[in-house]
Amino acid sequence: MRVIAGKYRHRILLWPDDAKHIRPTKDRIREAIFGALGDIEGKCVLDLYAGSGAMGIEALSRGASKAVFVDINQVALDTTKQNLKLLGIPSLEGVVLALEDVKAIEKLHNDGYKFDLIILDPPYKEGKYSDIIYLLKEKDLISDDGIIVIESDHQIELDTSEYQKVRDYKYGDIRVKIMWRKL
Repeated sequence: MRVIAGKYRHRILLWPDDAKHIRPTKDRIREAIFGALGDIEGKCVLDLYAGSGAMGIEALSRGASKAVFVDINQVALDTTKQNLKLLGIPSLEGVVLALEDVKAIEKLHNDGYKFDLIILDPPYKEGKYSDIIYLLKEKDLISDDGIIVIESDHQIELDTSEYQKVRDYKYGDIRVKIMWRKL
């Protein structure tokens, strides 16, 4: 696994051999997602269910100003921290939180965060996409022109009425939904 583009381009990312519940977003899918997103310079990113941190690191490499990595799996957290250290990303740019999703959202709300890009890639069988998006919105963590990227193994039906643009992509068995908010 490697960083696709930006200042860390071609740098190899670590991936744990014994990761049972961590699933990487393949390079070609990451490349397609970030190609669809366009310029993310200066954006604040939430990588919820971060795994190895590859998505958030890709965002930082492409110019995002900050990424918050959230996971509950200790192997994932250790791998994300190692990848940030390996690339020399300072802790002010790459924040790692060892919390489950709902508690992390509450903490981020209390800390005053507002995200321009939110990446949701939960364990497929536990994916509670609607509930998490509702909570992110309720806690006012999505900026007015924020973008949400969702990865799943099935088509996800969501209320997209407040999004200016919604795109669905299919890459083999993987589905990606990108929603651009504009208030």
